[in-house]
Amino acid sequence: MPTWKDVTTIALALPRTEVSTWYGTPGMKVAGKGFLRYRTESDGGLVVLCDHDKKAALLASGDAAYYTTPHYDGYPSILVNLAKVKRADLIELITESWRRKAPMRLLKEFDATSRTPTTKRPRQAAARRKPR
Repeated sequence: MPTWKDVTTIALALPRTEVSTWYGTPGMKVAGKGFLRYRTESDGGLVVLCDHDKKAALLASGDAAYYTTPHYDGYPSILVNLAKVKRADLIELITESWRRKAPMRLLKEFDATSRTPTTKRPRQAAARRKPR
């Protein structure tokens, strides 16, 4: 079961990330912009930024690790239950959330040096084409 400490360890492995506060609760920022927030409200959860389609798919999956509240309806973020999320899924979500707030220049540098699952790899199909 991942904890807030695990979240910070995963996030701090990403460039220019810092532990901070966001909306008065523990959070993570990249280049001064918040991308994760640990909710201290009664229902808890980790706020992770994502696009609307991903949010809809995670909620439709029925996986108890993902939920929302009326406050987050219509907002591109998902709440993650740390007690129920798989570590590999958490890494992917944190990285995606970081990418949504990281400056473009930082993303280009990260993509050039990283081989994470969220990084697109160069296409190699052209090198395999047979001459006509």
